[in-house]
Amino acid sequence: MPDQHPNTTGQPVLETERLLIRPLSYHQLCLYIRPDLALERDLGVKPHPRTVPDELTEALEQLILPGVAQAGDNYLFSTLWTIIDRHEQVMTGDLCFKGPPGEQGEIEVGYGTYPDFQNKGYMTEALGAVVNWAMHQPGVTAVLAETEKENLPSHRTLSKNGFTACREVDQMIWWRLDKAV
Repeated sequence: MPDQHPNTTGQPVLETERLLIRPLSYHQLCLYIRPDLALERDLGVKPHPRTVPDELTEALEQLILPGVAQAGDNYLFSTLWTIIDRHEQVMTGDLCFKGPPGEQGEIEVGYGTYPDFQNKGYMTEALGAVVNWAMHQPGVTAVLAETEKENLPSHRTLSKNGFTACREVDQMIWWRLDKAV
């Protein structure tokens, strides 16, 4: 399991060889969508230009921010987790769970690497850490992910972390990783 220690708010910060993976508070999510690199200042990392895709802005406004506000102190399955290169002190991408475990104990993960940091293994490393963390949380039995059929880098990231393709619908592939019994 990756190293884990609490940040100043008491929430976990996951550490891997190269990365720090931090859940963002409601306040930090509000900073995330601002174009002035306020989040980077708040986190104490180097500014690096990033564009928030329209679909992520929409998800933040309609799902993530309301989900974090409603979850209160138990927001880790509703917020974005930012990925920081420990040595360069720069944000490289983000992950999120799409809500707490359902009745069957399944959670879904989504993720994205900023263009300047793609194809460097950041997401494979980060996904492994957050999935490992999630599998140690009460009620979690499996992690799901959805990718476009053409997104081969994402397929490799999931495969390297033990996910298997379990369903295809139109142009999408669903992936699954079950908790070891």
